[in-house]
Amino acid sequence: MRKLLIALLFGFPLMAIAAGSSYPLDKAPVDLTDQASLQRGAKIFMNYCSGCHSMKYQRYKRSFDDLGIPEELGQKYLQFNGDKVTDYMNRAMPEEQAGVWFGAAPPDLTLVARVRGEDWLYTYLRTFYVDPDRPFGVNNKVFPEVGMPHALQSLQGTPREAYEEAMVDGEMTERYIGIKSDGDGELSADEYDKAVGDLVNFLEYTGEPFRLQSEKIGKWVLAFIVVLFIFVFLLKKEYWREVH
Repeated sequence: MRKLLIALLFGFPLMAIAAGSSYPLDKAPVDLTDQASLQRGAKIFMNYCSGCHSMKYQRYKRSFDDLGIPEELGQKYLQFNGDKVTDYMNRAMPEEQAGVWFGAAPPDLTLVARVRGEDWLYTYLRTFYVDPDRPFGVNNKVFPEVGMPHALQSLQGTPREAYEEAMVDGEMTERYIGIKSDGDGELSADEYDKAVGDLVNFLEYTGEPFRLQSEKIGKWVLAFIVVLFIFVFLLKKEYWREVH
């Protein structure tokens, strides 16, 4: 719990930085009640992200229980490093070598949705594009010169900046219209957007696993306060009835 509070404390200043992105952000299709989406997002994370990124504040068992995944299936299809089901979701990459390979150890992603924001993540994962000048051959519109490969490129395909000719001030010029895949990925453009939405949905869940329970309890608390107010108001009237 102490680690979680420290992470949140230092995460809030980063929220302001993330919110200051100059690239327009798309709305993330987050729905924490969509258990199927959360399960698909967990699968994508474990297959494409967990090799480099950890979730050291989230246990496998907690995720399996919340997402309705039987432990046997979760251990078989979502655990690849021999950890116990009660362990935290640590990265598969050796910690001491992560910094050597990437220049800096890939960050923990347990609270990334709380720090960066769901819309930021959704747009970020959909705006990688080919850049031969970068160490991993790709750059990003939301996070320029990011030191990370495009982990989902096999799904999206080779992403490139797309332009179209347009008339500006009486002259023909090229106008940036977005990122387009070469079509050599496993998914179509719409399918890839949906997959990224599922992943962001899962990351939003891990940032606050108890959110749905808190909202449910909060409704009962508000109802209790309303009922209590009625009795307190009637009691106040009874006490003050003879004062005037």
